Amino acid sequence: MANSRAPAVHLDRAALAMLAHPLRARLLDELRVSGPATATMLAAVLQTNSGATSYHLRKLAQVALVVDSGKGSGRRRLWSASTESRPRDEGPRDDPDDADGQAALAWLARDYLQHFTDRAEQWLDTQDRWPVDWREQVGLSDHLVQVTAGQLSALRADLAEVLERYRRIGAGNPSAKRVSVYLCPLPVDRPPD
Repeated sequence: MANSRAPAVHLDRAALAMLAHPLRARLLDELRVSGPATATMLAAVLQTNSGATSYHLRKLAQVALVVDSGKGSGRRRLWSASTESRPRDEGPRDDPDDADGQAALAWLARDYLQHFTDRAEQWLDTQDRWPVDWREQVGLSDHLVQVTAGQLSALRADLAEVLERYRRIGAGNPSAKRVSVYLCPLPVDRPPD
């Protein structure tokens, strides 16, 4: 089987600054979840106007976070997310002199947490409408591991490999549903002095 791995998008400082905006973050998320859409379609879903969505889509395209799918023209241009996964930030995390970059990273992390919270709450609000076999498999869990930073990197790579293997495994099966799997390793211990 050919490798259909989704391209990785890395957030450099320019992309980070471009994405650290509420509407742009929502546009990218909506395109990732729902697929290609026009500015008008996105405006209806996100309850804004098509002029704003069009402007912000072009801004996201400048840093390759969204692309023109080539399946439309003019006002009916279809936009697509350039990746199926949340872009990985490679911004100024270790540059304490870049206050703007640090603020953008913090905003993005909190915005991403809000995306997760919204999805988790949506599940909790609708879980009783799902079949029992789905209710038994979906939900929140956590696992405590004790690792070094290097081992955590290897763990994340292993999990990414497993997720990639399952990315399209249910395609064509009418009982298959899309599922968001969040990876969020967080330290339990206090930071080193």
